[in-house]
Amino acid sequence: MTARISRFPVPVLEDLPEDLRGRISEIAAKTGFVPNVFLALAHRPSELRAFIAYHDAVMEREDGLSKAEREMIVVVTSAARSCPYCVVAHGAILRLRLHDPIAADLVAINYRLAGLSPRHRAMLDYAVKLSSTPERVGDGDLAQLRESGFSDDEVWDISAVVALFALANRMALALDMRPNPEFHLMGRAPRKD
Repeated sequence: MTARISRFPVPVLEDLPEDLRGRISEIAAKTGFVPNVFLALAHRPSELRAFIAYHDAVMEREDGLSKAEREMIVVVTSAARSCPYCVVAHGAILRLRLHDPIAADLVAINYRLAGLSPRHRAMLDYAVKLSSTPERVGDGDLAQLRESGFSDDEVWDISAVVALFALANRMALALDMRPNPEFHLMGRAPRKD
């Protein structure tokens, strides 16, 4: 018996439009499995396309924040929103990006006790504030990020990652998405390349 992926119908991969099948196949070839988020969100193919496009625009940029910093934001804000799918899935990616499973797990559990640099602490404090109490964000928060060494472009990046995963967290919670078992093991032991 396979575990439920979503509260809504999940399409069969072979029944999806060709462009989505191709993209999901690329991801599966890279990871070794199809992350449940793609199957769950494929319930509405046009929305999945839009999600992937915005995800890639925000998370795959080569300039600005590092990919590890982006994943830190995802993990911390997802934990603040109690989203198991995103904490587990992106916690796995963070372990790979940091090459340090212990540091990544500490960030996921309580970033305030993870021994982060002042720069990363300021980034995550702002991200959690924007995620949890956005009405309290003001000019002083952005000034503090700039004082911590973030450019305006990087402040935008932090905000965009938070916004994207506010959507992702809420959809994952509404759908009751469950992380693939493979995510729990990723990045925990040295890779044998």
